[in-house]
Amino acid sequence: MTVEMSKPQVLREHSVTTAHDSATTRLPAPWQDTALPVPERVNLLLAAMTLEEKVAQLGSRWLGNDMQAPVGEGAEEPEPEPDAEAINVAPMQDVFAASGSASLEEASRHGLGHLTRVYGSAPVTAADGAAELVRQQHVVLGNSGLGIPALVHEECLTGFTAFRATVYPAAIAWGATFDPDLVERMAAAIGRDMAALGVHQGLSPVLDVVRDYRWGRVEETIGEDPHLVSVLGTAYVRGLQSAGVLATLKHFAGYSASRGGRNHGPVSMGRRELLDVVLPPFESAVTLGGVGSVMNSYADVDGIPAGSDSWLLTDVLRDDWGFTGTVVSDYWAVPFLATMHRLAADAEGAGALALAAGIDVELPDTLGYGPGLAERVRRGELAEELVDRAARRALTQKIELGLLDPDWTPEGSVAGADTVELDSPANRALARELAERSVVLLDAGTALPLLGSGRPQLRRVAVIGPCADDGRTMMGCYAFPNHVLPRHPGHGLGIDVPTVVEALRAELPDMEVVTERGCGVQDPDRSGFAAALEAARGADLCVAVVGDLAGLFGHGTSGEGCDAADLRLPGVQADLLDELLGTGTPVVVVVVSGRPYALGDVHGRAAGLVQAFMPGEEGGAAVAGVLSGRVQPGGKLPVQIPRGPGGQPGTYLQPPLGGPESTGISSVDPTPLFPFGFGSSYTSFEVDDLRLSTSEVPTDGEFSVSVRLRNTGQRDGDEVVQLYLHDVLASVVRPTRQLTGFRRVRLAPGEAVDVRFDVHADRTAFSGRDLRRIVEPGDVEVMVGTSSADLPCRATVCLTGPVREVGAGRRLVTPVSVQPAGGGGR
Repeated sequence: MTVEMSKPQVLREHSVTTAHDSATTRLPAPWQDTALPVPERVNLLLAAMTLEEKVAQLGSRWLGNDMQAPVGEGAEEPEPEPDAEAINVAPMQDVFAASGSASLEEASRHGLGHLTRVYGSAPVTAADGAAELVRQQHVVLGNSGLGIPALVHEECLTGFTAFRATVYPAAIAWGATFDPDLVERMAAAIGRDMAALGVHQGLSPVLDVVRDYRWGRVEETIGEDPHLVSVLGTAYVRGLQSAGVLATLKHFAGYSASRGGRNHGPVSMGRRELLDVVLPPFESAVTLGGVGSVMNSYADVDGIPAGSDSWLLTDVLRDDWGFTGTVVSDYWAVPFLATMHRLAADAEGAGALALAAGIDVELPDTLGYGPGLAERVRRGELAEELVDRAARRALTQKIELGLLDPDWTPEGSVAGADTVELDSPANRALARELAERSVVLLDAGTALPLLGSGRPQLRRVAVIGPCADDGRTMMGCYAFPNHVLPRHPGHGLGIDVPTVVEALRAELPDMEVVTERGCGVQDPDRSGFAAALEAARGADLCVAVVGDLAGLFGHGTSGEGCDAADLRLPGVQADLLDELLGTGTPVVVVVVSGRPYALGDVHGRAAGLVQAFMPGEEGGAAVAGVLSGRVQPGGKLPVQIPRGPGGQPGTYLQPPLGGPESTGISSVDPTPLFPFGFGSSYTSFEVDDLRLSTSEVPTDGEFSVSVRLRNTGQRDGDEVVQLYLHDVLASVVRPTRQLTGFRRVRLAPGEAVDVRFDVHADRTAFSGRDLRRIVEPGDVEVMVGTSSADLPCRATVCLTGPVREVGAGRRLVTPVSVQPAGGGGR
């Protein structure tokens, strides 16, 4: 009898066991031929796969997820947060519970797309995590008739989120550096550590542009300006991917503009704001950074959740921008289309919606992309082409990463586990450099720097506040010590995190440094006030260190699900500061936080004011160095510091009726205490001598803007020269100023350089009345200075000619060059 086999069966006859099978040796499968082009290899593999196997490549499994475990108490938990019972990652508990029900063997019975957070779920050593990853990969390979490994992803928002790995400053601190080269170096170091342990994809960077400071995830963002976020976010992508680890842009798109600053809240935003403010950083990272993956936002924009929005995930991302990587769902975002957004009756219906919109892989577990998808295809309710489309993208990445090469093995993928040092001296040096460059001196006042000629001799310094002697306050909510270890008491922080108190004692060896907590970060208890005030009165100087403790879903004051009702310092910290400022002892205030807080009641009374945005494991030493004067501060504000706790929205990117220009028409004054881009120094700088290459340029032309920057002080120092543009007369309302270019420059005393910006007319483009992106003729005001409010150099350029439509391929950056004043390049 003759048996007629289908095409997949014929192909499988040649490749039922593969090079990954340690028990037998067979010829490599056709799709393992590295001499073939990747698309051809993908076609061969897809042709050999059953429908169930293709669907399986779109799913994932998270073993060891204990995010509902109780938050531990102990020595490392001096401040149990209110209602600290269980951290609920998913607000919808039925979804959360369903995601943990399948064994890996069951979840991968037809193969598997991703393995979720093998290292990032519990305190395991690199070697133990690698062994577990090898075990899981062998389960996946054993269940896959075609020998397709799983892609492994981990979090990396403040470094590799793994036990004993370096915790770098939070992303909001990257923004404060205004230093893309440094961010790229940091990301490359993170990527090397991840790659050594068999990780293929990192879930970072966050490219949400800050729209409301009350939002808990401000700490994860790079700032409130689209250009700053674009440049630094793209630098992160380049760095991580230089190590062979795919970067993941999130959260696409609109998440940061949720109503009331509430996590997952609806977004009341018009299409123009989305196009001109929210999307540009993502576009830059796709078109200039070549990013490998994009993650959808949880939120709905004007009633359409991103996870079901084909306009966003397909028309814009792929058709307009040319993105060729994978779109992965944010954790549980697919079933949330049913349970939270109520667009579908169940998870399977939600999966069909998400797949059609353009989500390729469901994370962290398979719920919507399960067997029900295949059943819908067979019933004719879902086109198999949609499954093939997503599977093709997922398999393309696996082949490009080498997972389907004949010599790939699970053991070989973690070959670096025995030698990798996740918190190496080189990593720590990089973390310290980034921390030092991120600290923002708001006001030196009368006390800073503490050391130096002409300063009074201090004998005793009192360091007061809940952030003074708690290393956790230096780190963001996705740092492993804050993200995972609260559920695993007894492990400490896993890494050395010198506190501000410890660092000041090392920095000021000839002074007595005493400390009192005063109060908790968000605890209403005032019983520690008396001891704190007594310590302050008995000291020559008081350093008050206040701010945030990051956590998840209400178990902190900053981080995912830790939104704020207003911008008053959490708990009773503002009251503690008020009483300290009344002691008569000079008080230097240091704010260590993930968002800006209102400091109008503090500024003018404090003897000095410093802002440090969650500066990581080396943040204590960085803050102490700035206070002493050993470190020359050069950080700039990526978000404004508000004067009062209300007054939303507070970002600088405003039309005439939204910013300080509108003072007098409303009883609410939106003027910030410290503007975007501001940062002081222990030296002084002067920006002058503005020169334009031309005063007229066609709407497809280019002009240059040059200024002279001079260090007029007595110390080496950094200044960030910033270029802003303003469309004087436009067909739609435009911001009064918008950052278009910047460069951080270090100068010796008396040194001067010329900073040149090459500005293409594309950089003035915006979405017109019909939402087409256009460059309009007319006057453009050019402003250069050192913050959005300090712009002494101004001129006007006239764009001439017709209105010009622009799109993909337009100029997204402004090249900046620096050369010695009157001389050669730098």
